[in-house]
Amino acid sequence: MPLANCILSIDQGTTSSRAIVFAPDSSIVASAQQEFPQHYPNDGWVEHDPEDIWTTTVNVCEQAIAQATKKGAVVVAIGVTNQRETTLVWDKKTGKPIYNAIVWQDRRTASQCRELQNAGYLPAVQERTGLLLDPYFSASKVAWILDNVEGARQRANANELAFGTVDSFLIWRLTGGKIHATDVTNASRTNLFNIHNLCWDDTLLDIFDVPKLMLPEVKECADDFGHTTEGLFSYSIPIAGVAGDQQAASIGQCCFHQGDIKSTYGTGCFVLLNTGEKAHVSKNKLLTTVAYTIKGQTHYASEGSIFIAGAAVQWLRDGLKIIESASETEAMAKSIPDDHGVFLVPAFAGLGTPYWAPDARGAIFGLTRATSSAHLARAALESVCLQTSDLLTAMSEDGIRPQKLRVDGGMVANSWVCQFLAGVLNVTVERPKVMETTALGAAYLAGLQVGIYQSTDELASMNQIDSRFKPSMDATKREKLLKGWSSAIQSTLSFKA
Repeated sequence: MPLANCILSIDQGTTSSRAIVFAPDSSIVASAQQEFPQHYPNDGWVEHDPEDIWTTTVNVCEQAIAQATKKGAVVVAIGVTNQRETTLVWDKKTGKPIYNAIVWQDRRTASQCRELQNAGYLPAVQERTGLLLDPYFSASKVAWILDNVEGARQRANANELAFGTVDSFLIWRLTGGKIHATDVTNASRTNLFNIHNLCWDDTLLDIFDVPKLMLPEVKECADDFGHTTEGLFSYSIPIAGVAGDQQAASIGQCCFHQGDIKSTYGTGCFVLLNTGEKAHVSKNKLLTTVAYTIKGQTHYASEGSIFIAGAAVQWLRDGLKIIESASETEAMAKSIPDDHGVFLVPAFAGLGTPYWAPDARGAIFGLTRATSSAHLARAALESVCLQTSDLLTAMSEDGIRPQKLRVDGGMVANSWVCQFLAGVLNVTVERPKVMETTALGAAYLAGLQVGIYQSTDELASMNQIDSRFKPSMDATKREKLLKGWSSAIQSTLSFKA
């Protein structure tokens, strides 16, 4: 029987591009994924070749559509979700980027951000954007490209260049250059967007010296983003939903109400707490961001950002070569006693919330002659949970004390991680049946726009939990673990090469 009204979700991530075709009941009809290279031209620099982003995206879309078509499915809309803050600048006529994509993990503009902070611009930036002055965000990256690519600033002022995050770049390419747009969630991560007025902010553009002519149109998350250009796929498909990956995951987890909270464990880890229609200002260096705008209603979120989560496991595989696949780490973790005493602080790209230390670098503490690859694997998994504890502690100090946490992302397929996380946080951890919540959130947005779904309440009624992990860690053990982690963090912050 034909599967009518299916949705193709493009999930363009930091290390791979993925395409998933969802049926209206949120079940997965088809999927494809392709990794692409990471480039590290200097210490603290991380880049992607934009053509790798584009070609892998097209490849996986073609594969997923072909698989779905064989099953009788009909794709009627596309949703897009993407690695946030990653910055591209391209020629408006040719669509060709003038420099590699500067990835969200990149720290090259740390000194520029410090200079702006020392000049007194932090209050103006924080008040308008809910963010900090940090190289994590897009504004300093685009300014770097304009100042370091020959002729770029002159060309930008002459309206020859376009700036965009990955969603904008993909929409431009998918529509054959007809649409230069983004959504409110991605815009809210640039340091150029006023999250209260929901528009590009002239004061911020002046601070970062970014020409307004470069900027995309900002739309709601469920909106008309054009159609795919003729000949790209077998037929033209409307692009109807867009959200940055963390907001998309929150939507996929149906965090539509004030107090709903989710944590996604991908390359990095990001906790989003829906604060309702009010932008909550944190006193503990949590970010304030747009959760979504749907049908004219905007919800905000408090966000904690961890730069390295699954990337720590990838480092074990590709850097140290002590594992062949991430799935091996669960058995390795179980083979080590609780009091093993090894701590890994994975500050490979600095430390995010609540420390915001872009110059911090990774460290391992507690090594002995008995330390093995299993110790390192367990310490890597524990570090993700311990960093999450830092985020929830910051939220608690802001007066927010969640009693449960919805989790998603590749790492939480590991049940040991989920149970350890519940123990460290002392809260119930809920894992959904559909693990691909980032892609699902983009599909939900597209489905709302084209009328497959009528409301967020309808989506919430479809949400299904796979497993609940209740805290069982002894309080004394938890306290000792967190004390050791705090010591490791402070030692990392104090280290100077």
